[in-house]
Amino acid sequence: MSTVSEIEAALEKLRPAQQREIADWLGERLLNEESPEMLAALAAGIRSLEKGGTREFTRAELEQKVKKWAGASR
Repeated sequence: MSTVSEIEAALEKLRPAQQREIADWLGERLLNEESPEMLAALAAGIRSLEKGGTREFTRAELEQKVKKWAGASR
């Protein structure tokens, strides 16, 4: 198998349990490839929580934040 479409076709022939096993394996491989930027962002988030605690947001506040992060701020 040399192409993504061939691999996808082969995966579709597997039983659901086998597909889950491959998905778990692939997920573990991808998660093991942390970038320095991702690790730094995680560390900063943890430090922020430890330093300032947490804050609850209303649904409206969260919607505004998501719009801003998505570049759809009004």
